[in-house]
Amino acid sequence: MQSYLLASGVLMILIGIVHSVIGEILIFRQLRAGTIVPLLAPPPLRERHLRILWANWHLTSVLGWGLAALLIVIAGAPDLTTHKLHIRIIAIATLAGSVLVLYATKGRHPGWLGLLIAAGLAWLGQSGA
Repeated sequence: MQSYLLASGVLMILIGIVHSVIGEILIFRQLRAGTIVPLLAPPPLRERHLRILWANWHLTSVLGWGLAALLIVIAGAPDLTTHKLHIRIIAIATLAGSVLVLYATKGRHPGWLGLLIAAGLAWLGQSGA
């Protein structure tokens, strides 16, 4: 078992959980009208805009969980050499996400740091293969 890849995958699962839960509490809870999908769009948004924002908010978590699952499965592979490219792609994509959040929030949103650590752990995991 490759511990760096496992740690990166678990961290990405936790980031996704925190992202979805905190988003629901801080952003979407007050925009609900007794429905799962928020409908009370504040101006200048329309209901359809709010629906796609909500879907994309959670899509980020779902895709992160998919990448995390891949890392966890690869962590248990007997030979990591055939997965080096896959791990590098995941690490670089996660790093790019970290830079995006860092830049967009001027470093005020802690998500960039979690993503940076997950990317670094994944990169360390592939370099030991």
